[in-house]
Amino acid sequence: MRAHRTTTVPGWLVVPAAVGATFVLLPLVAMVARVDWGQFGALVTSPSARDALWLSLRTSTASTLICILLGVPMATVLARTRFRGQAVLRSLVLLPLVIPPVVSGIALLYTFGRRGVLGSRLDALGIDVAFTTTAVVMAQAFVALPFLVISLEGALRTAGQRYEVVAATLGAPPTMVFRRITLPLVLPGLVSGAVLAFARSLGEFGATITFAGSLQGTTTTLPIQIYLERVTDPQAAVALSLVLVVVAVVVIAPMSRRAIRVGVEPS
Repeated sequence: MRAHRTTTVPGWLVVPAAVGATFVLLPLVAMVARVDWGQFGALVTSPSARDALWLSLRTSTASTLICILLGVPMATVLARTRFRGQAVLRSLVLLPLVIPPVVSGIALLYTFGRRGVLGSRLDALGIDVAFTTTAVVMAQAFVALPFLVISLEGALRTAGQRYEVVAATLGAPPTMVFRRITLPLVLPGLVSGAVLAFARSLGEFGATITFAGSLQGTTTTLPIQIYLERVTDPQAAVALSLVLVVVAVVVIAPMSRRAIRVGVEPS
């Protein structure tokens, strides 16, 4: 028979917890209440809405892959090495978490725009980055990368290095240790970080519109389309907002269910 756990949570915490949950859920309920269900299908299947949703899914997937390719090495280096200036580097890597997305967009524009530090050289080669679909992916990856890095670095530090040290002592080369020991050990943290990066990319607005602009089918993602519709057609904006919320829930829900299962497993 499975023993029941004795809760150690103070009862008074229920009140602020309920207030916090209400604060988060009430606006969502209010938004759902404003949806015109009679026109919902037409609103979310218009050509501009389909283009925006498809573009968001494609670019968010691409930016998440970039976050994995760059974030896994970054998190591993930060968690497994020690060097001078490491604290400063970590702060700079995580900076997009705290600066406004518009500032991120401006930074990207002055780096990769036609008159930017690197963009002017790329333009001389006939390569345009700003105000293209590539710019959307770069903007999303820039703001989402810290989410994967901080999630995976935490998982690496929690896992420790004892298995890696044993494998190295037995003669395994560093690459084999990383591939066969480190990555499988922190795979749940990597998956969680990738999910967070995808969700952040999906909802990105400020950096994208600053660096990529708004061109239907090319740079107008779903958040940008919602912003544009808010001015011309509020009902369409509400309907598309609900679509974005549903997609985000579908992405986040599996990670939340896994966290609950881990939390209730007997020690």
